[in-house]
Amino acid sequence: MEILKVASRSNPNSVAGAIAGALEKDGVVELHAIGAGAVNQTVKAIAIARRLVEKGSDTPIKVVPGFVELKISGEDKTGIRFIVEK
Repeated sequence: MEILKVASRSNPNSVAGAIAGALEKDGVVELHAIGAGAVNQTVKAIAIARRLVEKGSDTPIKVVPGFVELKISGEDKTGIRFIVEK
């Protein structure tokens, strides 16, 4: 399963393309976001990816949000994890 890290400066269209590609390849992708801006960009990207993926098929995508503990620069951070499945 591919893990995509999304920042507040990430382009939602680019992230959506990466989500769609990962779903075509593996059928599942995990996204990590730390901070409100990153979560916002992630949710926008998932909405765009949904439009892309569901346009070509009748299979809807499923999104499961949750928390994830990450170590960044030696510091423990809590982020939001989105598991997106086809």
